[in-house]
Amino acid sequence: MSPVDLSKLSKFYKKTNSEKIDSLLQAGVISKEDATLLSENGLELPDEIAGNMIENQIGRYSLPYGVAFHFLIDGKDYAVPMAMEEPSVVAAASFAAKIIREAGGFRTSLTDRRMIGQVALKSVPDVQKAIQNIEQHTEEVLSRANEAHPSIVKRGGGAREVHVRLLEADTIEDTPEFLVVHLHIETLEAMGANIVNTMMEGIAPYLEELTGGTALMRILSNYATECLATAECRIPTRLLKHGSFTGEEVRDRMIEAGHFAWADPYRAVTHNKGIMNGVDAVVLASGNDWRAIEAGAHAYAVKSGQYRALSRWKKDENGELVGTLTLPLPVGAVGGSIGIHPAAQFTKRLLGYESAAELERIIVSVGLAQNFAAMRALVTEGIQKGHMGLQARSLAISAGAKGADIDKVVNQLKEAPNMNLATAKDILENLEN
Repeated sequence: MSPVDLSKLSKFYKKTNSEKIDSLLQAGVISKEDATLLSENGLELPDEIAGNMIENQIGRYSLPYGVAFHFLIDGKDYAVPMAMEEPSVVAAASFAAKIIREAGGFRTSLTDRRMIGQVALKSVPDVQKAIQNIEQHTEEVLSRANEAHPSIVKRGGGAREVHVRLLEADTIEDTPEFLVVHLHIETLEAMGANIVNTMMEGIAPYLEELTGGTALMRILSNYATECLATAECRIPTRLLKHGSFTGEEVRDRMIEAGHFAWADPYRAVTHNKGIMNGVDAVVLASGNDWRAIEAGAHAYAVKSGQYRALSRWKKDENGELVGTLTLPLPVGAVGGSIGIHPAAQFTKRLLGYESAAELERIIVSVGLAQNFAAMRALVTEGIQKGHMGLQARSLAISAGAKGADIDKVVNQLKEAPNMNLATAKDILENLEN
């Protein structure tokens, strides 16, 4: 994607929908073809595609599809699409990205992209002998796995490692002993669920021979600990000053808030929910499985034995605020709905990402931006201020306001003692009279 001309996107949120599309075109974010696509059908999902995506399909449930700006990730500019219904999230992501951009942008790193498959074996007569047999026949296990899915091997991927775990019986919880075999698999540009499941089914009979046990399950794990993405940002205090708070005060309060989220699960859940606001929105827009990403992220948050914050904030030797976020991100660039959903296809063109690894870098950066924006608001003016404008707009529309009346109701709601639906209806009634 060519560099984005941010000057063409000034006051983007104030433009009409057609003006927004034209601004994206003029800024070099989208092509003429995609501008026409947005103008004509707004990424609508055709019935014939929807009917083949799920069973018993009777309609389509739409979500707003927005775009966040100012993201500079590993030296590359991105306009980031986000699909979600919650107000303030897109604006917060853009706001945070703008500050972090001025500080040099996001820097990211990845582990190897390997997915994990499991075969759970029960009723193994001699566990130690079974483990020894598996370890002695690791190459044969890998060979059989790769034979089960030769096309991924031809493309350079395939099964790479075998690991064995013993889950001991728990008499208190009345759970039996399980011997679990893990396969680490490079699925390349696909998220790889079908690849992994096919391989696990391919090796299960052989593992039964080696262990004398019975294969209970053969399935991928969505806890992708071998597919981690990390984003980092470094922000000087001059960019943190807010209202009556100095930059140093904001920095220190954010670090303290991070410590609170690390120590207290009640806070950590809400802290991480804010991170996932951004992550889920991009994952959904890209056509990936946001439920798998959610499950894996929250499992990663409890890897120490206590549920903790996914991000960490600290001060470096120069006094700058340093934020880091690490997430398991088993996303794909091909497969699933990515190749058939119009919005997912548009997202791929808009982001211009060339690989699943690049998409990981984008998503984890958005999560860190979302976390920065939320924490900065929480430790300064509070979270509600940024929400009130959009909340007022939602109430105005719910009350029945249309066209120019929406802004009139919103303005009066902001000044009203109670911002609620009843007040919005009263304001609208007075306007109409």
